[in-house]
Amino acid sequence: MTGRDALAPVLDAETKVGEAPEHHVQELRLWLRLLTCTNLIESEVRRRLRVEFDMTLPRFDFLAQLDRMRDGMTLGQLSRRMMVSNGNVTLVAEKLEAEGLITRSVSATDRRVVLVQMTAAGRRLFRKVAAAHAGWLGELLGGMRASEMQDALSVLACAKESIRQAQERAAARDPADEAAAP
Repeated sequence: MTGRDALAPVLDAETKVGEAPEHHVQELRLWLRLLTCTNLIESEVRRRLRVEFDMTLPRFDFLAQLDRMRDGMTLGQLSRRMMVSNGNVTLVAEKLEAEGLITRSVSATDRRVVLVQMTAAGRRLFRKVAAAHAGWLGELLGGMRASEMQDALSVLACAKESIRQAQERAAARDPADEAAAP
């Protein structure tokens, strides 16, 4: 199944939103539009990472997190930042270490804690891939005018704040839900 085929149900759902009950139709349309845009961009970025660098998106994300922290991070910190399980982070770390892109070392104070750092080779590769990634996003979103981009950023900032406030209200109603949330 191609990337576009996989997105067909989402794209189809977005066009059929008018068939939904009248309650919260605009919110549903907005969510579907955001999901569609996210899926389209992610699908193309995944494809280009694979074709041009033989790299997966999780490996790129892993290196991106490490690039921000010159002194390295623990596997637990990486897991939280990437919002994936410790097991997933460990698998990615093993592959990146085998390729000489990162190093892992056990903490001197707590043998359960593993510190991960990017090697010079990892940093060189990441910078090359990150530059290409930025270019891809420029290409994918380049059809928007600067004013449209700014408007979208402002609207999405409002959406983000609305979502956070709703999450806080929900957590205040049921603190058990907050513990279960990712």
